[in-house]
Amino acid sequence: MVNTEREKLVEAIGNPDEIWDIIVVGGGATGLGTALDAASRGYKTLLLEQSDFAKGTSSRSTKLVHGGVRYLAQGDIGLVREALYERGLLLKNAAHLVKNESFIIPNYNWWSGPFYTIGLTIYDLLAGKLSFGRSKHISKKETIRRLPGIQQKNLYGGVVYHDGQFDDSRLAINLAQTSLEQGATVLNYFQVTGLHKENGKIAGVVASDMETGKVYNLKSKAVINATGVFVDDLLQKDEPHKKPLVKSSQGIHIVVDKSFMPGDDAVMIPKTDDGRVLFVVPWHGKLLIGTTDTPLDKHSLEPVALEEEIGFVMRNVGEYLTRVPGRGDVRSIFAGLRPLAAPQEGSAKTKEISRSHKLIVSGSGLITITGGKWTTYRRMAQDTVDKAIETAGLSPRASVTTNLPIHGNKNDVDRNDHLYVYGTDRDAVLHLINENAEWGKPLHPALEYTQAEVIWAVRHEMARTVEDVLARRVRALFLDARVAIEMAPIVAQLMAGELKQNDDWVKKQVAAFNDVSRNYLLIPFG
Repeated sequence: MVNTEREKLVEAIGNPDEIWDIIVVGGGATGLGTALDAASRGYKTLLLEQSDFAKGTSSRSTKLVHGGVRYLAQGDIGLVREALYERGLLLKNAAHLVKNESFIIPNYNWWSGPFYTIGLTIYDLLAGKLSFGRSKHISKKETIRRLPGIQQKNLYGGVVYHDGQFDDSRLAINLAQTSLEQGATVLNYFQVTGLHKENGKIAGVVASDMETGKVYNLKSKAVINATGVFVDDLLQKDEPHKKPLVKSSQGIHIVVDKSFMPGDDAVMIPKTDDGRVLFVVPWHGKLLIGTTDTPLDKHSLEPVALEEEIGFVMRNVGEYLTRVPGRGDVRSIFAGLRPLAAPQEGSAKTKEISRSHKLIVSGSGLITITGGKWTTYRRMAQDTVDKAIETAGLSPRASVTTNLPIHGNKNDVDRNDHLYVYGTDRDAVLHLINENAEWGKPLHPALEYTQAEVIWAVRHEMARTVEDVLARRVRALFLDARVAIEMAPIVAQLMAGELKQNDDWVKKQVAAFNDVSRNYLLIPFG
C-alpha cells in the first residue's frame, strides 16, 4: 500500500532546489483530479491544500453524478452530453462509490407526464452507450407504490429516469490515494501564502505547513489555481489590483430520517416557488433534501445555512410529502458554496460561472480553473493539464485517466454493508480488528461506523483532525450532527493513540469539532 505518512510526504518537498513540473493549489474535486491527471501522465506533481481534502464545496454537494437535467432544459446540449459521458466513466472507474439511481418526477397536472418523458428521452439518447436506463412514464398507482410518503392529492402519475449517485468526500479521498499511487505528492494542511516569480513569470509558490509553521519555497514550471470559491485569493497574490473574478452563491441541504420517504427511489421536484429544482435523495440510510441558490458577499471554509434557505427547503418539500419534516426532524444541515461570476463595471447582475468550466491564464502564467461540477472533474483536470503543458512548455503527453481505475474501484459491492465505500480496501479495514478486538466496536449505537475506521482514516487516508474523520472519512457529521458530537471524544482518543498526541490535544480537538458542528444543528445541542 502506498505511503500516506505525513512525515514522509513532507520529506518529499524538503529539497529547495527541486523543480516540480506542476504544483496544484487546492484539494477539492478539481485540484485532486488535476494532480491525478498530471501524475498519471508522468509529470512531477505536487498538490497543496490549506485545510483538508474536500473540506469546502467538494464534500457538500447533492451527491449526484449527473448530466444535468436542468441544463438540458436551458438548451446546453454540449455540456449535458459531456457530463453524461463522464458520468459513465465514473460508474466504471469508481464502481464502489457511484451507483445507478432511479429518480421519479411526480406529476400533478396532465401534461407534465408527456412533457418530462419526451425531455428525458432526449437525455437518455445523449448518453448513448453509457446510458443508465430508459426513462418512462408510470401510473399514479405505481408512483404511490414506489414513493411511499408522496402527496397523493391531484397526483396524475410520475416519470422515472436514471442518474448517478455517490459519496463526494469519499471519492475525493480515493482520488488523493490514486494520485499518490501515480507518483504525486499530496498534502493537506499546507497553505500557499505567496507566489514566486522570475522575470514576471510564475516560478513556484511559498507554502506553510499549518501543523509545524515551517515555510517552504517550492519551485515549479506550472502553478494551477484550483481553489474553487477562493480563486481570487491567489489571483490577488498574482495581480494585486485585479478585480475579483467570483462571488459566492450558497446552496444548503437538510438531512432527515428515511421514514419520510422509505422507498429506494429519489424524487426530483422540477419546479420550486423560485423556479429551481429540488431533490430528495436516499443517502447512507437517510434522506438528503436540497438545494438552494443564495448569492453571498463573502465566502468562508465553514458556511452557515441561512434562515430563509431553511424555510425555503422545508416549505417546498412539505408540499410533496404526506409527513412534513419539522425542525426537530432535521438530523443535519449543511451549506456549500459555488462560484458566481462577479459583476463587472456598470453591471449589478451576477450569473453562475457556467457549469462548463473556464480556464484563465494570467500574464504571469498562473493557470486558474473555475466552474464545472463533480461529474466533470476528470475532463476539467484533463483540460487544465493540457493548458499547463502549453503554458509552461512541458513535453506533451496524452491524458490516460479515461480508463484509469480510482483507488478502491470494485464492482458489485454490497450496499447493505456500510463498509462498501472502501471498495477493495474493505477487507483491510476489517483486518485491523485482528490487531485490536476493541476496534470492531461501533463508535455510537445510532450509526454503523466502527473504531477500526478511525484507525484506517489516520493510517491510510491522511486524516489529521476529528473533523476530518467525522465529516469526510466517515460521514457522521453530515448524517446526524448530534450523534457525531457524541462520537467526538472516542474518535479523539483513538486518533491521539495513532498520532502520539496527549490529553491536551484530545480536549482541543473535541472543542474544535463541537464548535464546527454547531452549524450543522437546527436545534442547539445540550
